[in-house]
Amino acid sequence: MSRTTAKKQFHSIATKFMAAILTVSLLPGLSFAESVDVNAVKKTVAAHLEAGEFQSAITLAKSVEQDSDRSEILQQIANQQIASGELQASKATLRQMPVNRTRVQLSAKRATKQSQAGTGADFDSLIELIQSQTAGPWFDIDGVGGTIDEFETGVRVDPTGLLARLTKTEDKNRLKELGLKSRKANLNADMSQVSHMRMVSLTRLEQAVAQRLAQGLPVVESMKNLAGIHQIQHVFVYPETGEIVIAGPAAGWEYSERGWAVSSHNGSPVLQLDDMVTVLRTFSPEGEGMFGCSINPRQQGMRDLKEYVEKSQARGPISSKSVRSWARQLQKKLGQQDVVIYGVPATSRVARVIVEADFRMKLVGIGKLDGGSEIPDYFELMSSSQIADTGSLDALRWWMSLKCKSVLKSNDAKAFEIRGTSVLCQSENQFINDQGERIQTGTSEATNQKFASNFTENYQRLAQQDIVFADMQNVFDLAMVAALINKERLAESVNWDLGSFAVNGQYQPQMYEAPLTVDSVVNHKVFNGKNIVVQVAGGVRVDAKKWLTDMQPAPRLAGVAKNAKAPQLAQGNWWWDVKK
Repeated sequence: MSRTTAKKQFHSIATKFMAAILTVSLLPGLSFAESVDVNAVKKTVAAHLEAGEFQSAITLAKSVEQDSDRSEILQQIANQQIASGELQASKATLRQMPVNRTRVQLSAKRATKQSQAGTGADFDSLIELIQSQTAGPWFDIDGVGGTIDEFETGVRVDPTGLLARLTKTEDKNRLKELGLKSRKANLNADMSQVSHMRMVSLTRLEQAVAQRLAQGLPVVESMKNLAGIHQIQHVFVYPETGEIVIAGPAAGWEYSERGWAVSSHNGSPVLQLDDMVTVLRTFSPEGEGMFGCSINPRQQGMRDLKEYVEKSQARGPISSKSVRSWARQLQKKLGQQDVVIYGVPATSRVARVIVEADFRMKLVGIGKLDGGSEIPDYFELMSSSQIADTGSLDALRWWMSLKCKSVLKSNDAKAFEIRGTSVLCQSENQFINDQGERIQTGTSEATNQKFASNFTENYQRLAQQDIVFADMQNVFDLAMVAALINKERLAESVNWDLGSFAVNGQYQPQMYEAPLTVDSVVNHKVFNGKNIVVQVAGGVRVDAKKWLTDMQPAPRLAGVAKNAKAPQLAQGNWWWDVKK
């Protein structure tokens, strides 16, 4: 089955995707650092299921190290959730199981019950059915080949699979040496100084934040700006001192006209504690495990737009004097679009960043915002033959997803290196039917692909000239770290319950006005006084889970932090610079 055929089959029966929300809580007295008796866990899970305590059962299942045993317990939980009508929760449980016959059968069972309940089409069961019944290769399973996804029109951040697929074991002991060296702190360093590698202990920082909150004191600026780090390159784990540490280049900071904290060294936006806490909560056991936004044109607006364009074309060429008023009518007919945010609070800074980046990408794509000479807009890329053949209404979809070169880890899973994170722009052509519905084609013509390719290849340059795109990349970096902590159970390995950073923790990130609607982004061109192209741009989608799906140990990272001692930091200190 070809990618296009699979996507057409998939999209033909699906109308909307709703992410499952699973809420779980840690059981008191359960230490994940201890060896787990699988049989005892199974008995306890059975008791929880009998009492309808699915959250506790899920937490226990995650404590089982052996994949086959954990999958068996998850199967038991999912089956009971489906039988009890907990269909959204069962979807999240099924996602934690490997794609095999059992999962496909349970997904089909879930889909049948959902259909009987009249709650709409189910994407996951269809995806699994197609993938299990075809030879592939599929990108999210084999790392190559086609993709099959639910249709979305915004941003999606789902890094677990991404990390699993890209993480490889490092084999030259470079990270081992780096892990040891990173404990040799320059204790006299000034935070305003440029550092090639600054270490921020998330666990020590959380304790310092909790102490200030307990004393009724505000969280200080240095904490909110994560000591000036503007990129995450490494994550280190030190169980002997109970620490998880992020590391990367840093410097002092200043504030832009818009109030952004930017590095005084290179102008890059500084990583934000609010964003870190937000994504830690999203990728905790209690969170959704993904987040994003969708900017959706209203069907009535699309229908009005289509009718207006067709009527104006039937009247013949538009005069040069009428073009401006005609363009204003396009904007008016389409009206406003609805913003949907999921996985993170709609009032969070993360939501604000991804929505703004989505909107600005649309502006670049249709020529209303300059993306630089390396990223010409769609109209500039059109060929003469394409202009001659163009129809009256062309709807294009663009979305962004997380791009990463690789993730390296040590054999003992105490050191990780995140390499080459960036943004991937993808594209698809659509058409609008008489009811104003956008019909997915599963394909992207050459000009559409070219814009997406240019956007991807020159994203770093674009981020340097537009801080919004750089800020979104920071959010992606933090999401990768949060997903890594969750997938590798790093917090459990250091006995850290996230404290004030946890879902119900005392620390409260700053709240912003939730974006509910945005003005439609439409542009047009009149060629030869005859052909008109109207564009309704797509959105951003970030699916980072695929980078985590196939993490393998790297021998050269073995023993990265073995026997390493924490620097002698004063009480309340939580950052240090690494000596060169």
